Amino acid sequence: MTNLTDLTVAEIRDGVAQGSFSAREVAEAFNAAVEAGRALNAYIVETPEKALEAADAADKARASGDLKPLSGVPIGMKDLFCTEGVQTTAASHMLEGFVPTYESTVSGRLAAAGAGVLGKLNLDQFAMGSSNETSYFGNVISPWKSADGKDLTPGGSSGGSSAAIAARLCPAATGTDTGGSIRQPAAFTGIAGIKPTYGRCSRWGVVAFASSLDQAGAMARTVRDSAIMLEVMAGFDPKDATSLDLPVPQWEAGLSSDLKGKKVGIPKEYRPDGLNAEIAALWDKGVQWLKDAGAEVVEVSLPHTQYALPTYYIIAPAEASSNLARYDGVRYGERVLPEGAGLQDMYAATRAAGFGDEVKRRILIGTYVLSAGFYDAYYTQACKVRALIARDFEQAFEQCDVLLTPTAPSSAFALGEKKADPLEMYLNDVFTVPASLAGLPAMAVPCGLDSGGLPLGLQIIGKALDEQGVLNAALALEERAGFAARPEQWW
Repeated sequence: MTNLTDLTVAEIRDGVAQGSFSAREVAEAFNAAVEAGRALNAYIVETPEKALEAADAADKARASGDLKPLSGVPIGMKDLFCTEGVQTTAASHMLEGFVPTYESTVSGRLAAAGAGVLGKLNLDQFAMGSSNETSYFGNVISPWKSADGKDLTPGGSSGGSSAAIAARLCPAATGTDTGGSIRQPAAFTGIAGIKPTYGRCSRWGVVAFASSLDQAGAMARTVRDSAIMLEVMAGFDPKDATSLDLPVPQWEAGLSSDLKGKKVGIPKEYRPDGLNAEIAALWDKGVQWLKDAGAEVVEVSLPHTQYALPTYYIIAPAEASSNLARYDGVRYGERVLPEGAGLQDMYAATRAAGFGDEVKRRILIGTYVLSAGFYDAYYTQACKVRALIARDFEQAFEQCDVLLTPTAPSSAFALGEKKADPLEMYLNDVFTVPASLAGLPAMAVPCGLDSGGLPLGLQIIGKALDEQGVLNAALALEERAGFAARPEQWW
């Protein structure tokens, strides 16, 4: 029998339903893999008992003919989703030891669909980072290695999710995407990851970074698995004021790689001077693959693309400074109370001890751009530019159905390589941030390897609410790329 940890979500689901193996066998195999894979530091908390509990329920459901959509499928949960009775930290010392008494809407939907949770996955602290080097609980290490044997970043902030899936420590995982935190790590580790339209998945119970940008999404090894996961995760939630009150389409059933009659846009602004030659060559291959699938390819323009990154790094820190004001040492989380300290002293000491350097940096930036003397000069202007970026996409989609772009400007880099230069680190989001600012669905698909044997991905961006179009174009890429590489050094 195939190693159970090599199976996809669809294969596990169908195998359990057909009686090819039991859900408990699957859970035990992945629990063993999680234990054996601790060197990657992908999990902050392991919950093998929860995976087994859900597996036993799935086996009973099969016997009674009452299987659910994810019965028998164990998953990883990014440690940004509140989980009742299980520590939730956002990878920060500020929340170390915090055990929620409630369940996030997304994790609750996955549990109700029969999924078991193998554990809580590591991330950049409060989802702030592009390399998973800002976690209080230590770096996540990619299962891929550079040609000279260096440890590589799995991307961020959902680096624990991407590393765990690539290393077969879970078949799928939740992620969150504020400016590319699902898509960039997916590209770095050779997996698939989709950020849906803003509002498709509830943010209730997800630790907030930037509320107008944060969106939960699915990460897995295949496009089909991503569709299966997202279909369960999405849906209206009255507890979230930004949730879209719309039915959830049957994305898995609607999968088709036939793109006849579809137009694919290639934004000329995404090919800047100095674009990595291997990325550019893969992009050209992607264009041909989509043509082979029946699509017509057209050039489009997104003229305000060059302003997307500075716009994001004004709006996101501004919202972060507001959201993170709640961590004051009074109600929950870390509390530092120096002897003889007053209330203000406690606030300052708690936040100094609880937040990491990158979180402090973004709070300072956000507080600055929201201050009375600079609000109009920075934050108001950024909001105006954000509207122009969204309008660019609307006009482009008058000429095409989806866009094809690179996902990241390079393959995964070595841990520590860019940590000293925050600006260089921020540039990792150059291709992913525009879709986030516009609230559009976007997906990363693994499509090849660079000359060093590391994964490279392409990105599909779609119209608002057209996750099906994104998934179908992604499936067309997946089928033609035939990406089957795995980080062999890990085995």
